[in-house]
Amino acid sequence: MKARRLTGKVTPAVPVGRRDHPDDIDQRALLAAIVDSSDDAIVSKTLEGRILSWNRGATRIFGYEPGEVIGKPITVIIPPELHAEEQQILDKLRRGERIDHFDTVRVAKDGRRIAISLTVSPVRAADGTVIAASKVARDVSERKLAEQRLQQSEEALRLADRRKDEFLALLAHELRNPLAPIRYALAANSKPGRTPEQLRQAEEIIERQVTHMSRLLDDLLDISRITRGTLELKKTRTELTSIIGAAIETARPMLEAKHHNLMLDLPTQPVQLEADVVRLAQVFSNLLINAAKYTDPGGQIQLRAHQQPGAIVVSVIDNGIGVSAELLPRVFTMFFQSHEALGRAEGGLGVGLSLVRGLVVLHGGSVQARSEGIGRGSEFTVMLPTGAPLPMCLDVELDAESPAADVGLKILVVDDNRDAADTCAMLLEASGHHVQTAYTGRQALELARTFRPHALLLDIGLPDVDGYKLAGQVRATPWGRSAILVAVTGWGQEQDRLRAVAAGFDQHLVKPISAETLESLLQSFVQGTAAPQPPPGGL
Repeated sequence: MKARRLTGKVTPAVPVGRRDHPDDIDQRALLAAIVDSSDDAIVSKTLEGRILSWNRGATRIFGYEPGEVIGKPITVIIPPELHAEEQQILDKLRRGERIDHFDTVRVAKDGRRIAISLTVSPVRAADGTVIAASKVARDVSERKLAEQRLQQSEEALRLADRRKDEFLALLAHELRNPLAPIRYALAANSKPGRTPEQLRQAEEIIERQVTHMSRLLDDLLDISRITRGTLELKKTRTELTSIIGAAIETARPMLEAKHHNLMLDLPTQPVQLEADVVRLAQVFSNLLINAAKYTDPGGQIQLRAHQQPGAIVVSVIDNGIGVSAELLPRVFTMFFQSHEALGRAEGGLGVGLSLVRGLVVLHGGSVQARSEGIGRGSEFTVMLPTGAPLPMCLDVELDAESPAADVGLKILVVDDNRDAADTCAMLLEASGHHVQTAYTGRQALELARTFRPHALLLDIGLPDVDGYKLAGQVRATPWGRSAILVAVTGWGQEQDRLRAVAAGFDQHLVKPISAETLESLLQSFVQGTAAPQPPPGGL
């Protein structure tokens, strides 16, 4: 046979599965390759929820090989509490609806919960009937973690900002309290006819209050030094009882002012330890002062110490207001104040116990707090290495007499800060008024029975009942309906003023109050004219 001659360009053979023109590419093979190479989990399932296909991305995210899950229910990767979510998805698919991507959670083979973004689409036959579903799941765990960290950071900033505002308000309150008796004492001393005894009393009050302010500022500085790690201890070999004695002397004015009974239970043998005498005495004095503050007058406070192998344990126990179980873990937090503590004028800045913990830790020890709950007292225990209010009396039947224009007012000053009450009374008496003082709400109402005051200067933070409640109880009595009520407080925000007005006060004054402001206000009442509300601060 004669060979046929070929002319023209020779086209080389094309390998099986390869096409040069895009129109000739096997679309199904291409789609399968894309699905298999995707980092996302791409899974198909029946309308009954059984898995039909499973790509490499699904294996990477969920840990199952295709042979382990194909033919099984999709719920193998769905948490039990989200099975209803899957049923809702299947119902929508049967109606031909697409489920756009939404965030949810799935479970991997090893039990890990994975945050995913999920999109589900119906798969249709040639006639448009929905025959299956396609799911695309993307692992968004890192994104969710970043969002959570951002949210936590924002919440921490909000909390810090709120705590800053609360601390500044508390700091203003605590600094105003000692300023009030100082201001009263100075104003009283400027009055003519003061006796040497009255001058000496005023000087002692000023000295006490300045010492109190200095202590507040010293505590703040010490906390700052501990936080920065710049506070250094000057340790010496010392004996425990000398430290305890120094602490008691520091706390004695507070203990005596509230008539507390302090009981000591100390080791009979000398206990030696390496310590900074000044700082460790500060620890125990802070604990004693804390117990004195939050224990009603005449309370019981115990200081016990006993040795253990290699350690000395010192406990301060009181029968005071106690701490609730939920707040107990926070008592050593800086600036922490419980709601019950805030009702006490001498509540402080909330740094004393934080300072105690910092100093004890610097000594290599530990401190713990215990309380059976509100009203059941507290116990603070330091381990160091060695080498209920009474019922109020409301049955007052007398009316207050109207004051004459040419005589002073009868004024009842109510404040549990005795220096503030006494100096205010001295100032008012020097101006010609008739003054009685009370240090509790109960005592105030008892005095009002016979005294029948024209005006009451009420502190808000009283130990047995707050000033707002006391104002309501005064207004409920016949004599109290026409009495002049003035709130005298260290709390000076707008909501505090509005609360005072709602409680029945005629005026809301913020400590320290100038003598001129107070006298002008009282004179306006004598003359029957309304006194203008002074600006915050009462200056």
